[in-house]
Amino acid sequence: MLALVAGIHVFTMVPHGKDVDGRNKSGHDDPGEVIVKKSFIRSARAEKRAYSPAVITEGGKTVWLAGHTGAVADAGKSLAGDFDAQCRQTFRNIEKTLAEAGAKLDDLVTMTVFLIDSRYTTRMTELRTEIFGKDFPASAAITVAGFAQPEMMIEIQGVAVVA
Repeated sequence: MLALVAGIHVFTMVPHGKDVDGRNKSGHDDPGEVIVKKSFIRSARAEKRAYSPAVITEGGKTVWLAGHTGAVADAGKSLAGDFDAQCRQTFRNIEKTLAEAGAKLDDLVTMTVFLIDSRYTTRMTELRTEIFGKDFPASAAITVAGFAQPEMMIEIQGVAVVA
């Protein structure tokens, strides 16, 4: 279900076979299923930078993600010096961790992005737009002096809420 109210985009995830109010088709409550309602507060600047100023959730379980990086490809090849490849690999690594927790990238409600160089902020925004489309997590981008491994260019930690 989608609604646009005073700049807040409301998206409700309803389990298959359920009405929006969380009742099963027979009209009875089903305590075994959880509905997550996500609202995205919008602003023109935020949409250009591929983030939401705030994401409001109701229901669901919370998944707290540790910092994820992408300095090494799945096949073991170093991605040192390739920001695009590291950014994409970082999101793939986050996606894998979320899958293990029963979640997906769309369940992210906030992320903190650490970058080795502020000049990568615009490119990270472009890649994030590719990955998320329009419903962006809340986000902050922070430039750091260095990472635990010198070849790292990006690290992302976040929080997801899943039904």
